[in-house]
Amino acid sequence: MARDRLPDSAELAKRKAWKFMAPEAPPLSHLFGNGDQRRQFRRYWVTGTLVNALDLAVHFGLKLFTMDACSNFGARIGTFSIPRYHRVAARRGRDTLARLVPEKSQEEREAILRKNWEAQGRIMTEFSVVNRLLGDLDRITLHNFERLVDSVRQGPTIIVGMHLGNWEIGPTILHAEGIRPYANYTPPKGRAKAWISARVRQKGGLNFLPPGTQGVRPSVKVLKEGGVISMFCDEGVSGKIRGPLFGRKPHLEGNLAVAVRLARMTGARIAPWYNIRTEGFRFDAFFLPAVVLPPEDKPGARLAEDILLLNSVIEPVILEHLDQWYFLDNSLPVEQPRS
Repeated sequence: MARDRLPDSAELAKRKAWKFMAPEAPPLSHLFGNGDQRRQFRRYWVTGTLVNALDLAVHFGLKLFTMDACSNFGARIGTFSIPRYHRVAARRGRDTLARLVPEKSQEEREAILRKNWEAQGRIMTEFSVVNRLLGDLDRITLHNFERLVDSVRQGPTIIVGMHLGNWEIGPTILHAEGIRPYANYTPPKGRAKAWISARVRQKGGLNFLPPGTQGVRPSVKVLKEGGVISMFCDEGVSGKIRGPLFGRKPHLEGNLAVAVRLARMTGARIAPWYNIRTEGFRFDAFFLPAVVLPPEDKPGARLAEDILLLNSVIEPVILEHLDQWYFLDNSLPVEQPRS
C-alpha cells in the first residue's frame, strides 16, 4: 500500500468517543404538550407500534418456512427491492466497486452487485431460522477450526469476524466447543427489531456487553480474566466504509483500532475468521492463524503498524468476496492530502 508516512500516536489519538444513548419512550404528558411533543408521542406509540407489530409478524411468519425456502425467499426480495427502493445504496455499491476493482468490466461489476443484493436479502430472512443450525451443523464446513480453539485455550482471545456469508453462524460454531463469547451489542432501531435481535443472538450463544465507550472497561475485564471477546473490524457507519482501509492511512474511527488496543492492554491474541456461502443456506467457515502483536518500546508506539497488520489480514479476504460483503453498498471516503 502506497503511503507517504504513517500517522504518529499523537495524530491517531484525536478521536471523539461515542456513547450509546438508548431512546426514551415519550411520557403520556407529551400527548397534551406542544406540536413536537405530540409528534414524538404519535411516532413512538402509534406509528412505532404498528411497525413493531409488522416486524414481529414477518419474523415469526418466516419461521414457518424451511431453512432453504427462507433463504431463497430472501434472495428474491434482495434482487427485487434493493435496485428499486434503495437506489442510493445501489449507486454507492457501483461507485465502491469501480474504486476497488477498476480492472473489471462494467458487466462484471454489475454481476458482483447483483449477487450482493441476493446475499443481503438472504441474510435478512435467515435471521428467523439461523438458530436451527444448532441442530444441523452439517450445513457448515469448518476449515482449521482448531486454530481458534487453541487460541482460546491458551488465554484471552479477541475473535475478529467479517461481514461475509452469514456471520450470525459464528456463535453456532462456537457453541459445540462450549465457547460463549462476549460482544459489545448496539441494538437496532425499533423496539421489535431490538427484541428479536437480542433474543436470536442470546439463544445462539452470545453474551452482551454495553456498546460504545460504556463497553470498554467490561471488555478489558473479560479479557484480563482470560475470556473471549467477539467483534468485527470491517464496518460501514452512516453510509461510509471505516474498515478495511483499502489504501487509506490508519485511523482510530473503527474497530481495527479498538481490537489492537484491547489486545495491547490485555495481552490477548487476535483470532480472525470468516465464512462464505457455498449455496443456499450452507457455508464454509475459515479460521485464520492468530495474530500476535509484536513487542513495542512504549505503549502506543506501534499503534499505526498494529492497525495495518490487522488490516492486512482482513482486507484481502474482503476483496476476494465482494459479492458477499455486507458493506459493499457503503461509500469509500476519499482521503484528503495533508498540508
